[in-house]
Amino acid sequence: MKGIEEAKAFYEEYGRDMLKKKFPEFESRIAVGLAGHGSECYGYDDEISRDHDFTKGFCLWITDEDDIFTGIELSKAYRELPIGKAEQNSALGGGRGVCRIGFFYRRYTGSSGAPRSLEQWIATPESALAEAVNGQVWRDDLGLFTAERAKILYGMPEDARKKKLSARAAIMAQSGQYNYPRCIRRGQDGAAMLALTEFVKAAGEMIYLLNKKHSPYYKWMFRGMDELPVLGNMREPLEFLLLGDNDEGGKVTKSGVVEDICAAVIKELQRQNLSSGSWDYMEPHAFEIAERIEDKGIRAMHIMEG
Repeated sequence: MKGIEEAKAFYEEYGRDMLKKKFPEFESRIAVGLAGHGSECYGYDDEISRDHDFTKGFCLWITDEDDIFTGIELSKAYRELPIGKAEQNSALGGGRGVCRIGFFYRRYTGSSGAPRSLEQWIATPESALAEAVNGQVWRDDLGLFTAERAKILYGMPEDARKKKLSARAAIMAQSGQYNYPRCIRRGQDGAAMLALTEFVKAAGEMIYLLNKKHSPYYKWMFRGMDELPVLGNMREPLEFLLLGDNDEGGKVTKSGVVEDICAAVIKELQRQNLSSGSWDYMEPHAFEIAERIEDKGIRAMHIMEG
């Protein structure tokens, strides 16, 4: 059983009755689910995932007002459930149990909900946005938690997306199309692999943005690409760039794969009316995307910022 399924079953067996019996006046004001840190919140967990930060607990999200009246008692009741303990805990793990709605989102966006400005949308890492909206919400009668969740899922302003896309296009051009072949010609295999790593990360994030999805933490990027309808098939060639041998004149070269990936991305940029240019090199596409940003301040930012 996946962790999120186990968490839901545990809530239905123990948590639901605990809320009903001990907190009847607050039951309908508490949002319940599982989201945040951890592979189980994405449904990507396996047996290896259970070696740290793994329990069968769930999340109880409450308002600031309700926290004043019942937060301590609710936390105590939750800790009394037969949850068990993780084998190992990391400083960045956890997140189960009682949490104020605003505090939950603040750890990911810096605000008590969705980002409040274009600048904040651009500055917030995609992986943080992805963690804020992964998992499942099983109950939210007030609708406050899911309202902010929906804003993060679907509410990124187009100017912010364009800025992020332009930055990824510029990085793809510099790292994969320009620096990688130059490093190979100089015999700098280590530097060449670093260049490809930058390219793969930027290309992966570009593909998520073209799907209007938030890219997860890097170790789950490829896993999540299987679920993307737009360019999700780029997973295999992107993995080849990391796992295959550097170019030595073979039939299938990494430089050729980089160009194939860029060509596929350019075609999608054109389809989404983000660039109308026919250049093979990604850099001019980066500047054309940036020129389509309406906000003057965002448009004036450095091309690689975002």
